[in-house]
Amino acid sequence: MASSSGSGSSGSLSAATTAALAAGAGTEEELRALMEQRRAKRMLSNRESARRSRMRKKRHLDDLTAQAAHLRRENAHVATALGLTTQGLLAVDAENAVLRTQAAELAARLASLNDILACMNTNAAAAAGAVAVSLTAAASAVSASSDPYLAFDGAAALDDLLRSCPEMFPLC
Repeated sequence: MASSSGSGSSGSLSAATTAALAAGAGTEEELRALMEQRRAKRMLSNRESARRSRMRKKRHLDDLTAQAAHLRRENAHVATALGLTTQGLLAVDAENAVLRTQAAELAARLASLNDILACMNTNAAAAAGAVAVSLTAAASAVSASSDPYLAFDGAAALDDLLRSCPEMFPLC
């Protein structure tokens, strides 16, 4: 007699309907009208529930669409920032390579200058010993000479000595 329309009652009548039937208070038509009224109420409730469900689903879809748009914008922003950072990195790498090359060139120049100084120091020490011997000989020659106007010029004597013995005083 009772139809199940998805209300969760599993086809059984409510306690009030069962009591009304047991008491014989209503006719079968009244019972059908009551059941029809409840069925209509359930259908209306189900329609309203479905409408609310569709609205929730639409709001959720709108939220997801807005979130996707926001994430796309954020992704574009991050990609732009990454591009700028990459360009900066490449510029710094290029500058670093130039500085490394300059440092290597300067180190080579410094080593060359140090070699020249070492050579000059070695030659200067040898020249100083030879000059001292030469100057002593020249001074004794001047002092042995009887000409008092003969003066000793040390710079000229050194220049003469360096020119006279190039194999003894090679330039680096």
